Amino acid sequence: MGARPANRSIEMLQNNSALAQLKQQIRDNTPRVTGVVKGTEKGFGFLETDDGQSLFIPPPAMKQVIHGDRIEAVVHEADERKSVAPESLIEASLNRFIARVHKREGKLSVVPDHPSIRQTIRARVHRQLDEAALNEGDWVVARLLRHPLRADDRSFYCQLDEVIATASDPSVPWRVTLARHALEQASPQGADQWPQLEEPLARTDLTTQPFFTIDSASTTDMDDALHIEPRSEGGFRLTVAIADPTAYVAVDDAIDREARQRAFTVYLPGRNVTMLPEALADDLCSLKQGTDRLALAATLDIDSDGTIADTRFFAATVRSHARLTYEQVSDWLEGQGEWQPDFEQGEQQLRQLEAFTRARQQWREQHALVFPDRPDYVFHLDEAGNVLDIVAEPRRIAHRMVEEAMIAANLSCAEFLQRHVGHGIYNVHQGFTEERADQAVELLASQSIEATREQLMGVEGYRTLRHTLDARNDAWLDTRLRRLQGFAVVSSQPGPHFGMGVPAYATWTSPIRKYGDMVNHRLIKQVLREETPSAAATEALTEHLGDRRRLNRLAERDVKDWLYVRYLSEAAREGHTFAAEIIDIRRGGLRVRLVANGASAFVPASTLTTDRDQLSIDEREGLIHIAGELRYRLGDPLNVVLSEAREDTRSLVARPAD
Repeated sequence: MGARPANRSIEMLQNNSALAQLKQQIRDNTPRVTGVVKGTEKGFGFLETDDGQSLFIPPPAMKQVIHGDRIEAVVHEADERKSVAPESLIEASLNRFIARVHKREGKLSVVPDHPSIRQTIRARVHRQLDEAALNEGDWVVARLLRHPLRADDRSFYCQLDEVIATASDPSVPWRVTLARHALEQASPQGADQWPQLEEPLARTDLTTQPFFTIDSASTTDMDDALHIEPRSEGGFRLTVAIADPTAYVAVDDAIDREARQRAFTVYLPGRNVTMLPEALADDLCSLKQGTDRLALAATLDIDSDGTIADTRFFAATVRSHARLTYEQVSDWLEGQGEWQPDFEQGEQQLRQLEAFTRARQQWREQHALVFPDRPDYVFHLDEAGNVLDIVAEPRRIAHRMVEEAMIAANLSCAEFLQRHVGHGIYNVHQGFTEERADQAVELLASQSIEATREQLMGVEGYRTLRHTLDARNDAWLDTRLRRLQGFAVVSSQPGPHFGMGVPAYATWTSPIRKYGDMVNHRLIKQVLREETPSAAATEALTEHLGDRRRLNRLAERDVKDWLYVRYLSEAAREGHTFAAEIIDIRRGGLRVRLVANGASAFVPASTLTTDRDQLSIDEREGLIHIAGELRYRLGDPLNVVLSEAREDTRSLVARPAD
């Protein structure tokens, strides 16, 4: 009798072991897949698997996941249709996210601000926040605490960590966008006084030399001034004076650490968030007319054919004798308007700078690459942030004059740092990887253009090919090739810039706006003082600069998308027609850019033809055929009718006008 419980326990353990083995066998024999969840507005979703399948997720199962989650799922097959059931979470799409407050019957929840997420998530507030002060529609930063696919979690749950703005705040597009990308909401605070640092560096007094600035009329942080004169042997002597914040900001002091963290001034329509305190950026360092300013300068001797013959860097004190605008200078050079240069040597200098620009452009056309001119889209807003107009401003002669001067100065900086220091903050664009180079060779061959992988991997060979392609003027081919190229990166080591067609490129001409330029200033100064250059340009710093540059660009895009939707909402209601160009082709349709204002709009595949079976979309090739006929290509012009402006998703929807 006494042995029976022990025997029963042994039997139960054996049965449990067998049951565990059976469960493991069932699990091992059950097909599973991993992939990313794609939600739909209709409640169901799809799992885009790692092996390229798109498997159905039924509505009940979608309640366990959120669009963008990376999961492992069990595959079920019934009636020749596969579906999946989420089983485990690999990576949640939501961690820190932007949301809007939702209150019902005294219970707090939020709806994530994402075009493909509609779930309402229960929430609590951080102990430092007042839940009673929150109202319906307020904007908040939330953090996901629980997920149904995590162990011991049965539902979604989040915490509200920060209030961004009330629902009625007119600055919502700016505040929400900056918060989304974890960027600072305001310019940094600084001291009342900014004494000049003690630098053992002689400064050349150039205050009597008639420098001038050319900027937009609204620019306050003017960081470059120019002086140019003819050389007796022919060509030009261009002196570029750049604002010198490193004369006031010491390495690793509080302001320097803050500037390093911010990395760049954030330029958004109607609002800028400066990298340096405004007292420095817009006042003490800004090269204002009639005011003595400290500068780091370079004098470039340019031959008549545009070759940079020699460059000398030095510290200086300068005074801008004239504050000019792009419009004034361009109008005057083109014989328009009534404005005349009235500062010393003004007319001669502007004529010389125009001649210098032609020489440098011809040099770059032969020895480097010249960017195609694209218009700048300028947002005109009222004090409340409402868009009054969006104007396409073409790049005119004055823009190109300043651009060529800055490019020449930055090329000289790259060479100087490479020769004297061996490192710095460089903009590097490597072009094609070896794998992508093979794909590019194949693509070019399909278009009857001969090229080798070695040619594409070297900047000189690519430059020659690019000249051939520019003469061909094939927008589809250009777009396809750009997709095969990598992005420009920030590097501590010199390297080629394929986009510009030059062996190395390092900027130092915007230290008020770019921390990397401040680093290069300090390296140049150390060489001038005959000191051993510091190792300030570290990989950690260049990685941080690259990350912040990406976030700044995303923020600029997001604010513009928001303002575009508001500005074009009436045009969408009335069905206005716009000239556009195709900039992307995907399975769901194509994306276009409106020529008049630069807005991006989505054209759903359903609007391209009434018979979906006749529609063939090739994402890789950037082509769309209908009934076997090629109808749309990347880069093609297309007239579209604007049909929707959705502020909740900041998206525009259009359809072909033809």
